[in-house]
Amino acid sequence: MELRHFAAFTAVAQELHFGRAAEALHIAQPALSQMIRSLERDLGVQLFERTTRRVRLTSSGEALLEPAQAIQAQVDGARRIARAAQEGVVGRVRIGFGGSSGYSILSRLSREVASRQPGISLDLQPQTYSGEAALAVRDGLMDLAIVSPPSPAGVDVHVIRQERVMVAVPAGHDLADRDLVSMADLAEQPFISYAPSHGSQVREVMMRLADEAGFLPHIAQEAPDPYSLLALVGAQIGIAIVVESSDHIRIDGVTYIPLAEGGDAFTLALGWRRNNPSEALARVIEIVREILPEAAEE
Repeated sequence: MELRHFAAFTAVAQELHFGRAAEALHIAQPALSQMIRSLERDLGVQLFERTTRRVRLTSSGEALLEPAQAIQAQVDGARRIARAAQEGVVGRVRIGFGGSSGYSILSRLSREVASRQPGISLDLQPQTYSGEAALAVRDGLMDLAIVSPPSPAGVDVHVIRQERVMVAVPAGHDLADRDLVSMADLAEQPFISYAPSHGSQVREVMMRLADEAGFLPHIAQEAPDPYSLLALVGAQIGIAIVVESSDHIRIDGVTYIPLAEGGDAFTLALGWRRNNPSEALARVIEIVREILPEAAEE
């Protein structure tokens, strides 16, 4: 059997009509019928029931349809990658990110790269927060990362936006019905936070705002990622300072409240090592500049 036989089978299975399937494949109907008969002969089964009025899949044909579609998808992907390699744009880009902002940015970037440059694969490494991510880029352990300037020497950045922060509290919390809270209102509350070793900018902002409000926050528990952090809030373990973009994460039992001191808390950017020779990275950076216009750094 040949790959073209699976393409022929998939076309007939989708159309359930040999004439329309032949048109879709741009081949003559007798040639299509011959390919289907050849595939049935090789497999030793009948794939279609044919009458003068209709065509339908047999049980064997139904069983083959999903594997055949998977084979066709792999073949199409191989063609795209081969064409991309011929154009000289192929490779792997290692990307570190952490927090809900990182998830939203990398989700969009991944879709755009897959669409525009299928020869480039993105190796996404979550739970890599701003501080450690910037050092990993500087040291060549990653090619690209979500960072918060200022960055280490030799690391260029593309500023995406100024990030605000807000408060996540349990739904039944005394503050849950407030339209606005100040950091001073939170002085006696238990906090959920990221570990200090992660280099999370959100934790640094939380500590700075608490210091300015005159208290040291009591950290009840640390979380490895934004989803775990919010789940702990929903479990009434404590409250948390989170980025404003977290409000798209819906966790049962969690309410978000604007923070009076939360405006433009830190700068969100993508960073890469200036002398990185990767052509794949250069193309990804071009896509970043196209889809995420640079914001002014304050």
